[in-house]
Amino acid sequence: MDIYTLKTCDTCRKALKFLDANNVAYNNFDIRKDGISPQVIQDAIKNLGWEKVLNRRSTSWRQLDDTAKENIDAEKAAQLISDNPTLMKRPLFISNDTFLVGFDKNTQKKLLS
Repeated sequence: MDIYTLKTCDTCRKALKFLDANNVAYNNFDIRKDGISPQVIQDAIKNLGWEKVLNRRSTSWRQLDDTAKENIDAEKAAQLISDNPTLMKRPLFISNDTFLVGFDKNTQKKLLS
């Protein structure tokens, strides 16, 4: 399993602790340090929808100018995330062809199944 996180994100740290506590093997990629490939972003958007992948409640989103926030579609969302990876909701889990984003009770169950 690959997991895309941000070192300073509390939710990401909780997710990593959860995976460790449940002996789930993973490869962790810090999106600020390691980056995230455009292909991974496109695949996540294709599987989850751009509305779930683009974090419009983040500080990074609020710092964008208003024109960047207009007329969002899958292509524009992918470009925004490529330009500024912290716009992606986190953590992003990828296992085989399964994509999950966020870390709630439902995600936790899916990670252990």
